[in-house]
Amino acid sequence: MEYSENLLRLGTESAFEVLARAQSLVTKGRDIINLGIGQPDFKTADHIVEAGVKALRDGHHGYTPANGILPLREAVSEDFLIRHNVNISPENIIIMPGGKPTMFFCILMFGAHNKEIMYPNPGFPIYESLINYTGAKPVPIKLKEELNFSFKADEVLERINDQTSLIIINSPGNPTGGVIPRKEIEKLVIGLEAYPNVTILSDEIYSRLLYGKQKHTSFLEFPSIRSRLIVLNGWSKTYAMTGWRLGYSVWPNRLLEYANRLCVNNHSCVNTASQFAGLAALNGSQNVVDEMLLEFDKRRNFIVNALNKIPGISCKEPRGAFYVFPNIKNTGLSSQKAQDDFLELSGVATIAGNSFGKMGEGFIRFSYANSLENIEEAMVRITKLLLK
Repeated sequence: MEYSENLLRLGTESAFEVLARAQSLVTKGRDIINLGIGQPDFKTADHIVEAGVKALRDGHHGYTPANGILPLREAVSEDFLIRHNVNISPENIIIMPGGKPTMFFCILMFGAHNKEIMYPNPGFPIYESLINYTGAKPVPIKLKEELNFSFKADEVLERINDQTSLIIINSPGNPTGGVIPRKEIEKLVIGLEAYPNVTILSDEIYSRLLYGKQKHTSFLEFPSIRSRLIVLNGWSKTYAMTGWRLGYSVWPNRLLEYANRLCVNNHSCVNTASQFAGLAALNGSQNVVDEMLLEFDKRRNFIVNALNKIPGISCKEPRGAFYVFPNIKNTGLSSQKAQDDFLELSGVATIAGNSFGKMGEGFIRFSYANSLENIEEAMVRITKLLLK
């Protein structure tokens, strides 16, 4: 059998591999606490579920336009206006089956053998996987622990060259929970004015999950780059709707036709009932988001304090998302060894830091999208293991 060599360059997402291993252990009778998967442990709110059910009962069983139903795109536009005071035409919004298709389409558009794409490292593993798939050169933007897993804009700008086609930014970030300070985003935007051929993909999927006085800065707030900016967002994390497979992206006019064509070629349209559920999420009470965030904040405070008490582990306080990314170098364990030992010996599923890029070695990701009771027990188990 002959197949494209591009397939050999595709990576994967370790969280799903660990999830499968954890579930296999559960079937064998093991008690496993899953702090690996990046999925809210809350149920989708009742009014959102009912909207999806009602859509089916009302006969919304067929195709929709490839870019999504107009009322949903209008609701996304209104949401941007309310939260960021930014006017986005519904015509520039495309409803997607989750967040990954936007990454895939964007990286396909700008990846080629003679191109370079910059991406966060440690970062969401699919960025590097897809860059490699296209044959482009992946150029990591190092997220530094001492900067709370952020970067200096000047260091990013000085690495741009004639081959740079795309820069990917993710704030708040996976796996670190890091948030890029507004001043660095502003510096980056100003600096990018000297590079008009560089496109930006801003992954803002965790934009509603911020703690304390943190406020989200959307790249859409900066008019100078709007003509070459793609923004990714969606419902999965904010509304506990991971399985509904519902996301959206904002595209500049020059790319809109190509993005729509990719939708038609790839998935035709997004699940119709899910779109009506997404509409109910945006138009309904946001208390469910606020309540979930308050609970995440309690868990965040606990897990950071608990990890910092474990010998050999130090943990920065994340400012967004629902992950901590502690430094485990002083335990003497590699990231992979720690992941395996925590799962096999302690019954706690986590994700090795190097699953998120080479710069994640020496770290490990915990998701605190699990109950406080389970997180407390997980910390007890890991402490006992490391003190043996």
